[in-house]
Order: sequence, then structure tokens, then C-alpha cells
Amino acid sequence: MKQSQYKIKTLKEAPKDADNVSTALLSRAGFIDKLAAGIYTFLPLGYRVLRKIENIIREEMDALGGQEILMPALHPKENWEKTGRWGSLDVIFKVKSRASQDYALGSTHEEIVAPLAKGFINSYRDLPLYLYQIQTKFRDEPRAKSGLLRTREFSMKDLYSFHTDENDLDRFYEKAQKAYDKIYKRVGIGKETFKTYAGGGSFSKYSHEYQTLTSAGEDEIYFCEKCQVAINREIIDEEKKCPECSAVKDKLAVYKAIEVGNIFKLGTKFSHPFELSYLDKNGQKQEVVMGCYGIGPSRVLGAVVEVRHDERGIIWPEEIAPFKIHLILLSREAKVKKLADKLYDDLIKEGAEVLYDDTDDTAGVKFANSDLIGLPYRVVVSDKTVEKGGVGLKKRRDSAEKIVKVKEIIKLMAK
Repeated sequence: MKQSQYKIKTLKEAPKDADNVSTALLSRAGFIDKLAAGIYTFLPLGYRVLRKIENIIREEMDALGGQEILMPALHPKENWEKTGRWGSLDVIFKVKSRASQDYALGSTHEEIVAPLAKGFINSYRDLPLYLYQIQTKFRDEPRAKSGLLRTREFSMKDLYSFHTDENDLDRFYEKAQKAYDKIYKRVGIGKETFKTYAGGGSFSKYSHEYQTLTSAGEDEIYFCEKCQVAINREIIDEEKKCPECSAVKDKLAVYKAIEVGNIFKLGTKFSHPFELSYLDKNGQKQEVVMGCYGIGPSRVLGAVVEVRHDERGIIWPEEIAPFKIHLILLSREAKVKKLADKLYDDLIKEGAEVLYDDTDDTAGVKFANSDLIGLPYRVVVSDKTVEKGGVGLKKRRDSAEKIVKVKEIIKLMAK
């Protein structure tokens, strides 16, 4: 993509209401635009990153046997009344039609997926079943803040699993944990993200959150170095120790963190009110056992920036960067521009993702914008690099640039 044709508008200063690093950098670099508190537009660069995160999640959910669907965001009141959550869940946005019918804007989808599954499940032979979606959710957050980390409208992947019994749920639950570990590793925050014990509600002793360590986090977690797991504040106040090795609370390190995912064993909590059942091998009716597994792609995006940045800007992990290469032209000479244009065309032909800064901005502005946007590789074509027999190559994390021959650049960057 040629930058002269791409809608990128960078800012020298962060918006005054940007209250954390990710909001400041994503706004300055032209990835997001704030419409209102907790409501953001993803601009072209930001949307490319969001889609890449979503596709990583899709690949791992498909590998688990998940089947992708898309459920409505507008929910009839009656579904929520059946579970008793119409009156008890205070984050629901409620709307009324011109015919005075009440609806909820979906904050979660248990009330929709359970009756949906009735159309697929009759016998034990129909189980297990795994349905997931990536959908826009709405929550009436009382304190929408921290940019993408706490919003009123956000993207969410929610997978729902349906089982014959608790043992089958337990087996899948373990597989889901491994899939989540892969996702966080692929998006670039695997080292900072830990499985965190949380309350399990009425069905199981524990559920699990996935928490990314960062000073910008609103959550406080207790981390066990020995087990490499964490415990959220509510659980540690109850248990007073690590659930895996029994290390006492006072021996655990305390960190700030961002919740980037969660998994729950639901049991029959939602199958029961919707009469979601199956016939077992003996022809007896049994209630379906359920689990749910959530990840917020937009929140993950914000968490990545909180972890991957420096004083100059964002440092995108390669697998989710909006483009792999920032090709920068620094010359008014026709022959140098011709070389840069050809390099751009050749890289595109080889399948490389390239953002080509062919604008008339000064070198200082181009380099500052490149660092701010944070693509993994910077390739500079200038009078000086051509004189030295090639182009300048620098990784975003590195300080030094090296001269590489054009043919070598194509080989390196097309991998």
C-alpha cells in the first residue's frame, strides 16, 4: 500500500483524555479514533491488526473442532427472563422497539446459543458440539476508560461447548487451555500472559482467567513463580494460598494485569432453563453440560501495545503487524525513486505486506512516523544507500541500520 494513498493521519501529541499508553499510541499512530467514551472506530491500520488477531483465534478454534457461526446482537427480552438475568445483570443495554417490545443488546450469548443448540442436539451421538463466533458485544460499563481495555462496544470471540457429562467437559477444557496458550504466544504476549485461577461459581471450584502483566492493568493478581500460575484477588482472599502448590499468600508476588480471556465450566446452568437435553445410550433424557470460552480481540490488541512499545512508539509482533515492512523513500532523484518503486512492486509480487512511504515529508517526519506506527522492518531507499550498493534495513527493535543488496532484501522479506 502506498502511503500517499492510504488514510493515515499521525498526531504529535496524544489526545488529552488518553489515560494509558496503548490509547495514546494507537490514537497518535492513526489506528483508532474515539467517537465517545468507550466507543472507538478502527481505522485502516487498526482494522488490519484486529483482523489478524481474529484470524489467529479462528485458526486455533477451528483446530479444536469449533464451528463458526454468527448470532444476533439484538436479543428478545424473553430469553434473558428465562435465565433470570434480565433483572440481575446490570451491564445490559436495554432497548424498546416502536411496538413497545423489549430487547437487549448482546453483552454475552448464553441466552441465545443454548436454545439454538436445541436444533442440533437430540441424541448422545450429536455430542460433543463446539460453536463459536466473533461478534460485537455491548456492555453498559459505568467507567469506560483505558481505551480498548474497557469499552462499551467491543469485539469478542465466544466459544460454547456442549457435552454429555462433566468428564467430557473436563477433557475439552484442558484442550481449550492449550489453545489459549497458543493464541497468546502467536499474538506476541505469551511470556507476559498467565492462566489465573478465579471463582468457579456453583458448578466447579475454579474458572480461569488469562491475565497479561502490565502496570496499566486494572486487575491485581498474585503470581506463583514455582507453578507459573496466578490467582485473582477474590480467590486468594478466600484460599490464602496457591491452588497448585499451596504456597501461602504472603509468599506470592503481586502484579497489575489486564484480563485478556476467560474460560468457565457452566454445567447445566443455561441448558436447564431452555430444556436443552439429549437421549443417552439407554434412551434416557439427560441435560446437556456446557462450557464457555471468551477472548476479546480488541482488548488483546490494546494489551499488546501496553506490553510492546518504547519511547518512540509501538513495536508490533510480526504475526499481527498491519504490514511487515515500512519501505521509505528518501530522495528526489528520479533513478532512486524508480529503484524504490520497483522494489515495492517486487516485494508485493512475492507476497510481502508493504507500506510504502512515497510522501513528500521530510526524513525526520518519516522516521518519527515509522517508529510510531511500529512495523517490524524498516527498509530505506535513499541517495546514500544507493551509493553504498543497496538499501537500509533495520528491525523496529534495533538501533542500527545495515546496508543490504536489493536482491537480498527481496529474499529476506518474502519469507
